[in-house]
Amino acid sequence: MDILVVDDSTAMRMIVIKTLREAGYGGHDITQAADGALALEKIKESEPDVVLCDWNMPNMTGPELLAALNDEGIKPKFGFVTTEGTDAMREKADELGARFVITKPFTPESFKAELDKYLA
Repeated sequence: MDILVVDDSTAMRMIVIKTLREAGYGGHDITQAADGALALEKIKESEPDVVLCDWNMPNMTGPELLAALNDEGIKPKFGFVTTEGTDAMREKADELGARFVITKPFTPESFKAELDKYLA
């Protein structure tokens, strides 16, 4: 399965990828994008099975990316990995069709709890 990690911070993308491996998903193909606009192009080229996306990014935010995917009729299993996990953000994520919201700091166990539904 293909996993796309979207975050404007290179360090955070590396941490997410490391946590994916620690959670047992190292055998999957993991790619990355530095913002929502770049992710949209990657997703159009080769739709990943799961997208793990930051909320706040330059050029195109996570919610804007998910809205653009919805407009295009592209429906990967999409979730947010974000610092904030407010009720308002969770409601917005649900409205847009996100499958999950994982808040930082996260653990391999928190990844497994959400991702096993889609990657096991």
